[in-house]
Amino acid sequence: MSTKQNALLIGMLFVLLFTAACGAAAPAATQAPAATEQPDYYPAATEAPAATEAPTIGDLSEAPPSNPNSTQSNSYMPPSNHEPDDMFFKNYGVNPSIDTVEDHLSTFALDVDTGSYTIMRNYLKDGNLPPPESVRVEEYVNYFEQGYDNPPAHQAFGIYVDGGPSPFTQTERYQMLRVGIQGYQVAEHERKDAALTFVIDVSGSMAMDNRLELVKRSLELLVEGLHSADTVSIVVYGTEARVILDPTPGSDQGTILEAIYSLQPEGVTNAEAGIRLGYKMAMRAFNPEGINRVILCSDGVANFGETESDVILSEIRHKVEEGVTLTTVGFGMDNYNDVLMEQFADNGNGFYAYIDDMREAKRLFIDQIAGTFQTIAMDAKVQVDFNPEVVKRYRLVGFENRALADNDFRDDSVDAGEIGAGHSVTALYEVKLYPEVEGNIATVFMSWQDPDTQQVVEISKDFHTAELQSEFEEANPYFQRSVVVAEYAEILKKSYWAEGSSLAHVYHEAVRISELLPRDEVMNEFMDLIKEAYYLTD
Repeated sequence: MSTKQNALLIGMLFVLLFTAACGAAAPAATQAPAATEQPDYYPAATEAPAATEAPTIGDLSEAPPSNPNSTQSNSYMPPSNHEPDDMFFKNYGVNPSIDTVEDHLSTFALDVDTGSYTIMRNYLKDGNLPPPESVRVEEYVNYFEQGYDNPPAHQAFGIYVDGGPSPFTQTERYQMLRVGIQGYQVAEHERKDAALTFVIDVSGSMAMDNRLELVKRSLELLVEGLHSADTVSIVVYGTEARVILDPTPGSDQGTILEAIYSLQPEGVTNAEAGIRLGYKMAMRAFNPEGINRVILCSDGVANFGETESDVILSEIRHKVEEGVTLTTVGFGMDNYNDVLMEQFADNGNGFYAYIDDMREAKRLFIDQIAGTFQTIAMDAKVQVDFNPEVVKRYRLVGFENRALADNDFRDDSVDAGEIGAGHSVTALYEVKLYPEVEGNIATVFMSWQDPDTQQVVEISKDFHTAELQSEFEEANPYFQRSVVVAEYAEILKKSYWAEGSSLAHVYHEAVRISELLPRDEVMNEFMDLIKEAYYLTD
């Protein structure tokens, strides 16, 4: 560890010990949902789960340090303390607690996006808390490995359900359920050949090291994993859109890399022209037996040409019907449009990721390349049928912008989510059970369209009170981590449901759980992020 890092660590511990001696600061106030947001569903204040007594602030300072070999520790950079400007996020509110007598069905589209988590990481790295409206809780939870078994042989997906109490509530009547969907793995050498069309924003707003230069370095990694029969096309757009690489086989890495290295910022941002030309190239390179995907690399800004999102989204939806899906990859801070990037991916039957550094590029384009490219389910939906005789109330944690009407679950015309090979999706539910009642808590249904046969498939799984763990510490460690990650996200979101909770308590639980799980850089980094968020919290 460098002298500079030692000095910083000593200084931080001094401040923390001084704070502990003087008494912990009061937790930051959280914002209750506006009265106009689903007022009929919010229970009275006494109905909200009461927070347990949080650990003292000393628990945070005395906890074991994270792995000194983590990437974050070895590549420490002082925060810029620059608050990003012109960031576009959308507040989707917070899901209510729902009485099962009124509605016992919970229905949503599956979502493997992770952009919200890496945006948070970038904010904290620069010395700022993420805006509450940027937090999508499910994307925090799904950033982490869940430890699910592979589906049974000859089955595309497996449903996994577990549950138990939460350390963040007092009463035994409140339980957390983890509903997991795990897709089958595809070995990299077995994935289908891919026709990839990169649509790259090279406008003036991309002229930063963490934008266009990071795009170039990220795509270098991807080229290493190409099959010889894959093809790559590249379209760029500034004021105008143009082709800089016609469909080129993956075996010709030199030509592909030369095109990538040639990228230079130019003009203003004509996103519509870039997307239109990108899809035109995708149809030209179309592989009827393979993967056909447009990958948009941008900061999400559209300020020239047709800038109305509805026009661009209509173009994207039309091309999905022709067999081309869209993945969006966000880059940069300041003047970044998270809303548009997520909408593009949702309407393009793809997913949205945000790359803040080369570790995330490696994760997306090397470690998870098969899942990034190959789709194994279209229009994937989940419906959880809660038993009103056992469950009094339930709340879906996150997925606010992926909600579906209950009668949409078996409507095959309704657009939902896409899942890639090996991907998993996790949803957490907080449920309030009737006392002294046993029986089936819920039945989980999953429906999806097979991208090869176009057939719609449905599977289901029951979950019984006997399967609940009686103690949080005895539950599956992956379940425990998901609950802790969700609480962290809800605190940053200033959710009504995290009122009274604390980052110190979250950190205390995360440290304990880290000893139960295989050592990994992501968990070590998560503990660092909790600490950084704590230091920035008033």
